[in-house]
Amino acid sequence: MAETMTALRWYGGIALVVFGIVPTVMLALLVSGGHTPSSVGWLLIGGIPLVGAAAVFAVRGMVDANPETASRRLHLSMALVAGADLLMLGGNALIRMGAN
Repeated sequence: MAETMTALRWYGGIALVVFGIVPTVMLALLVSGGHTPSSVGWLLIGGIPLVGAAAVFAVRGMVDANPETASRRLHLSMALVAGADLLMLGGNALIRMGAN
């Protein structure tokens, strides 16, 4: 069980950075630079708290000694990251398609 928890902790952290923090920063830079419709900025209002909550659950899952609760927190963290990506990147794509 220890080997699987170690892998889950690593993959949870990598997923948070690659699929949560990087797309959020990328979208924020697009909005602040004016390279995307201004209404895309409203998606950040919902996406940033989701990524923040995912970061909290990921850290709590990484430091938790109980494998069952750590696994649950890490899975919740990855689900929140997926929801934030769906909101921000999917919404960005839909708004851009509607603007053209």
